[in-house]
Amino acid sequence: MVGAQATGLARLTWTRGVENGVWVWTCPPCSRDHLRSIEGKLDRAWW
Repeated sequence: MVGAQATGLARLTWTRGVENGVWVWTCPPCSRDHLRSIEGKLDRAWW
């Protein structure tokens, strides 16, 4: 479901990332499934 369209209130629970300068929205179940991968991409400044 990664890359699916998120509109309105649904965006409150979706995760937004930037890949190659383009916003990518990830649904809540996929965000939970891939949390470690998402965290691993954060800069050290976040920690």
